[in-house]
Amino acid sequence: MFTYTNIDPRKKAFVFELDNVLYPEKDYLLQVYYLFASFLEYKELLDAKVLTRLMTDTFEQEGAGAVFNTLQQRFNISEEYRYNFDLLHITARLPLKLLLYKEMLALLQEIVIDRKQIFILTNGEPEQQLNKIKQVEWHGLEQYLTCYFADEIKPKPEPDAVHYILKHHNLERRDIVMIGNTEADEFCAGAAGVDFLTFYP
Repeated sequence: MFTYTNIDPRKKAFVFELDNVLYPEKDYLLQVYYLFASFLEYKELLDAKVLTRLMTDTFEQEGAGAVFNTLQQRFNISEEYRYNFDLLHITARLPLKLLLYKEMLALLQEIVIDRKQIFILTNGEPEQQLNKIKQVEWHGLEQYLTCYFADEIKPKPEPDAVHYILKHHNLERRDIVMIGNTEADEFCAGAAGVDFLTFYP
C-alpha cells in the first residue's frame, strides 16, 4: 500500500476511480438489496430477511449481474419488478452513509492539506454514480472534489476523459497520477500517458 509520502511531491492532481477505490461498492449494493427486499415484502408479502440473504449470497458467489435472475427464479418474481430493481440502483436513499476506506480518507486529507487537486473520474451510469457520491461520508472533503463521469465523455479505458481533465484544468500529463484497481483504469492511464497507482483494500 502506497502512502502520500511515497508519491512524487511534484504531482499537482490526483484522479480517483470511485467504486472499490474510495469506498467498497458492496456497501452500496447490499443496501439496495435490503431496500428492494423491503419493497417486495410490502408488494408480495414475502419475507424481506430471506430475500435479502438470497440476494447477498448470490452477489457474493456469482456477482451483481446474477442477483435479480436468481431472485426471480427462486420466488417466481414478476419480470415487471426488474424495472424497480434497476431504478433502485440509481435512486436509492440508503439507510446508512457509505464510508471511505480508512487509507483513502487519510490520503485525501493529506492531499487537501497540501493544496493539490482531487478529481473523481468514474465509469458507470452517471446518475447512479452521482447518487453514490452524494451518500458517501466525506468528512467535509466534498468541497475539494471535482467529479467527472467517464460515460459522458467516453468510458475508460479510453483516455478521452483524462485528456478533458488535463485541458480544462491547465494540467500537464506529468502533473497527475491516477489511482484505481481495474485494467480499465490502468489501460486508461497508459493510453493518456499519466502515472498510475493501484489500490487494493
